[in-house]
Amino acid sequence: MIPITELRYFADTQPAYRILKPWWDVFNDYISVVMLMIAVFGGTLQITQDKMICLPCKWVANESCEAAPPGRGPSAPPRPGEPRGIQNELDRHQYSYIDAVCYESKLHWFAKYFPYLVLLHTLVFLACSNFWFKFPRTSSKLEHFVSILRKCFDSPWTTRALSETVVEERDAKKVNGKKAAAYQPSVANDDVEASAAMLQQRPKSKMERGIVNRSETGVLDKKEGEQAKALFEKVKKFRIHVEEGDVVHRLYVRQTVIKVVMFLVIISYASYHVCYIRFSVMCTVDTEKLTGFRTFHCAHPLATLFKILASFYISLVLVYGLIAMYTLCWMLRRTLKRYSFEAIREEGSYSDVPDLKNDFAFMLHMLDQYDPLYSKRFAVFLSEVSENKLRQLNLNNEWTPDKLRQHVSKNAQEKLELHLCMLSGIPETVFDLAELEALKLEFIPDVTVPPAAAKLSALRELRLYHTPAKIESAALAFLKERLRSLHVKFTDVKEIPLWIYSLRNLSELHLTGNLSADNNRYVALDGLRELRRLKVLRLKSNLYKLPQVVTELSAHLQKLSINNEGAKLMVLNSLNKMVNLSELELVHCDLERIPHSIFSLHNLQEINLKDNNLKTIEEIISFQHLRRLVCLKLWCNQIAYIPIQIGTLNNLEKLHLNRNKIDKLPGQLFFCHKLRLLDLSHNNLTVIPADVGLLQNLQHFAVTENRIETLPPELFQCKKLRVLQLANNCLETLPARVGELAGLTQLELRGNNLESLPAELGECRLLARSGLLVEEKIFGTLPPEVKEQMLGTDKEKA
Repeated sequence: MIPITELRYFADTQPAYRILKPWWDVFNDYISVVMLMIAVFGGTLQITQDKMICLPCKWVANESCEAAPPGRGPSAPPRPGEPRGIQNELDRHQYSYIDAVCYESKLHWFAKYFPYLVLLHTLVFLACSNFWFKFPRTSSKLEHFVSILRKCFDSPWTTRALSETVVEERDAKKVNGKKAAAYQPSVANDDVEASAAMLQQRPKSKMERGIVNRSETGVLDKKEGEQAKALFEKVKKFRIHVEEGDVVHRLYVRQTVIKVVMFLVIISYASYHVCYIRFSVMCTVDTEKLTGFRTFHCAHPLATLFKILASFYISLVLVYGLIAMYTLCWMLRRTLKRYSFEAIREEGSYSDVPDLKNDFAFMLHMLDQYDPLYSKRFAVFLSEVSENKLRQLNLNNEWTPDKLRQHVSKNAQEKLELHLCMLSGIPETVFDLAELEALKLEFIPDVTVPPAAAKLSALRELRLYHTPAKIESAALAFLKERLRSLHVKFTDVKEIPLWIYSLRNLSELHLTGNLSADNNRYVALDGLRELRRLKVLRLKSNLYKLPQVVTELSAHLQKLSINNEGAKLMVLNSLNKMVNLSELELVHCDLERIPHSIFSLHNLQEINLKDNNLKTIEEIISFQHLRRLVCLKLWCNQIAYIPIQIGTLNNLEKLHLNRNKIDKLPGQLFFCHKLRLLDLSHNNLTVIPADVGLLQNLQHFAVTENRIETLPPELFQCKKLRVLQLANNCLETLPARVGELAGLTQLELRGNNLESLPAELGECRLLARSGLLVEEKIFGTLPPEVKEQMLGTDKEKA
């Protein structure tokens, strides 16, 4: 008995191309082998046997052998007009010579060369059948295809995927059987109806949804997962390469046409000439001078056998040709340059398997003639759903809960945040971190939020940066109740997930991307109408005008922020409808004047007009109607002076005028007695007016990057000052009265012309060394006890 290992070795060493040979090619190869045997057998007989046996005619009449008349022998003298006979006999060499001459000159060419014709035809047939396996432009593709196909067929991922298909089909039958009992009409509430258009209604399989049971994770180890991932990449690259042309298909058609043409030629001439294979042959040659005879009667010993072989050969060629014609008709009748996985898609296993074209489709058609199971297994590696599931398994293996916890940190809002960037999906282990408050996903092209998201009970904030995420209904139901803040960055509006507009409890929405009129005309923002509890809306885009849907949010919107990234925001008339706004930001909108529509927003508490093109703010007088206004930010503009009407803003608490071109401060500015923060940094100021002492509530005063030479004594009457920023000016001395600012916690003095610091700084008990920003050399001029006091304050804070 042959050992199993030897059988396996024998199977592995078989030609790799056998799986691409359809049944007709295999059958024709067998026929070609029989033809080759006929040619070899006939040729061997013709070489080993006598080719021709000739005997001279004793009595010749009309150049043919005749019987001698009665009474006349060969020795009798001829009569006038009678045939004459020759009496001398021939030796062996003469007979051999006559045999050779008659064979070459009188035997029909078909009978003479029949074995060699069969050999030539057979070789051509074999070459035509196997040329596409040897031609470099086709053999390379076929070898690569067979190599990938075998790896896909034997991959553990293929077995796993197909076994899960059976389980899913069984589960689907159970679900359909219990569907009527499990249905509850109460779930069809308004929220479900609102999101119905945004979610797919067809129930998805587990594979389509990307859900992986944790118990199944161990079926595929890490090495097998990486191998399967590499196979997916190979299949993708091979598909792109092969679908570009159809050289394999064209070559196979051409070689089939050649076989059909050869079949017609062989049948036409062989059927006609087979009758010329005769046993008896008359031979008349001019050899009388050498042998004494001119007419011979010859026998062809192999004629009967050759005639039988020729008839058998013609019948084989007839079968071969009919099969070739069937192949040609099959190729012309079917669209072999398109391959559809419709049957597999109907089964529901891999509904996303794409149709193939050109050479890739042709090779799969040929593969189906060998075994359709190969194509079904190969489809596993053409399915994006299958690839996503494998990617999910690899992610789960790579990103363990411990590794994820190492990436958790506190963000600017002091929330526990996990930032995942440039992954292939969301590791399911993320949903084991119940303490997460914020989740940031960046540059993840294919994300589906599974129902397991409901485990994140503390999640309140979600950031999707260039991540067009999908979501399942169970996860959406959870986010509807829990999510409060959502940040979305996108390049195209198609990246904005439409399901975000069904988050009914969302209070903050931040959208960053292209929302210009040329880009779908704000279609992406129409869903904002559904966000009934939205309080904060931030748009960072390049708008031409304020979208109408934004003004429709006026009933509940409290903060509106628009960063136009330098594009001119021209139409702002609709702002006057948003009467409930308490905070408005129009940043980088290329505004040249303060929009008049702002003055009717009586509930405004904060206005931010940062980074515009404001040169004058004469309209500031109209701000007196905004009784609740406490914060005004006019920083990063081109403002040259402050109008005296600034004094009418009695309720103002914070005023940002930094990074402008202001060179003089009006006295009316200091009539704003409630000011707690005044920022005049990065201007052209040379003097601080003495009226600054009127600001008794001032806590933060900044004049960094100006040209101030002295500080007025009245400045030190502002007893509530906590932060005093005087860096990069022209100060030569720091007045000793600075010690009167007992609550000072930060003092910036870098970049001045100071030579020493007053010892009275020691009276500022809250001022630590880290809060005193000055050159080390200048700090060294303080008395030792003052320096020790500041260093001690640092230690206490630490």
